[in-house]
Amino acid sequence: MNRKIAIIIGLQALLIVILFWVLVFYGKDEYEAYSQQQGEEVQTPSHVISEEGSAVITISQKMQEQSDITTSPLTSARLHQTLSAYGNVIGIDSLIDLRTKFLAAKAEANVIQASLNNSKAEYERLHELNQDNRNISDRAVLVAEAQYKSDIAKLNAANVAASNLRDSIRQQWGEVLTARATEQASSKSLQALLAYREVLIQITFPFSTAEPKPDSTLQVTPTGTQSKSTTATFISASPQTDPTVQGKTYFYRAPAGNLRSGMRVTVSLSETGNSADGVIVPGTAIVWYSGKAWVYIKEDTEKFRRIPVSTAVESNGGWFNIEGLKTGDEVVTNGGQLLLSEEFKYQIKNENED
Repeated sequence: MNRKIAIIIGLQALLIVILFWVLVFYGKDEYEAYSQQQGEEVQTPSHVISEEGSAVITISQKMQEQSDITTSPLTSARLHQTLSAYGNVIGIDSLIDLRTKFLAAKAEANVIQASLNNSKAEYERLHELNQDNRNISDRAVLVAEAQYKSDIAKLNAANVAASNLRDSIRQQWGEVLTARATEQASSKSLQALLAYREVLIQITFPFSTAEPKPDSTLQVTPTGTQSKSTTATFISASPQTDPTVQGKTYFYRAPAGNLRSGMRVTVSLSETGNSADGVIVPGTAIVWYSGKAWVYIKEDTEKFRRIPVSTAVESNGGWFNIEGLKTGDEVVTNGGQLLLSEEFKYQIKNENED
């Protein structure tokens, strides 16, 4: 019985040995293929070196094709810088009130002028009669003279009052609106304001802004809304400032529409004199690292360098840049993250070697 068990155990051991060598024999090729594959994966398909303080990644054209790394040339662009200006739709109640007082003062002056003409003629007639053999008494001449001089004083007072009212209008509304408000017959532009077909807007421009040209226009939009913009036409400079915004103030008129007295408006000003030339960096070329925007620029057929770019000004689906890039530079528009990963591998390897 013991011999039979020993034979069984021996056969089992022999079978195990045979199975082991069969496994080794048939698994050798697979192991070598796996080892070769692992060795290929460990080898990086690119070479990274440091030049002038930045990493330069070298990738063969074949690897670029396999990794779908594509580039695009940068196009030139000119940016017309814009500035935001703000304004208020202002009521003209005080202008109407001053206009009414001024016209009343002028009317009173006209009445006094008529009275003065009569008193002057009467005084001159009586004075002539008095000189002609005293056909009129001296007392009558003195009474006529007093009336004449009284009318002169009244006329001067009325003219001064009207002049003071004109000056008050000028201090608040400027020369152009003063001229329109003091006309006896209202102009079409003043009638449009009085009838609320148009509104008056005081807009505050930055101090660097050029003086608006006569009858120039701009687009205004109620602040904080998506309403359609309204065309406003320049009238004149405003003698008063906006207490909430520092800058140069100007009067514009615009169709009333949805604009209401007291409403804030916003306008974008194009500064043609401050235009700048640069390039548009496509949005697909941007890679983010350490909270900053970068692009990979292709220096030759196989070399790529990462450089910083500005994302301060968005334009045409990309970002406008003045410095660091020029028209025709090839930037990576697809595969930038892969290049960034290769650069990280290089940095990690150097840290480990240190």
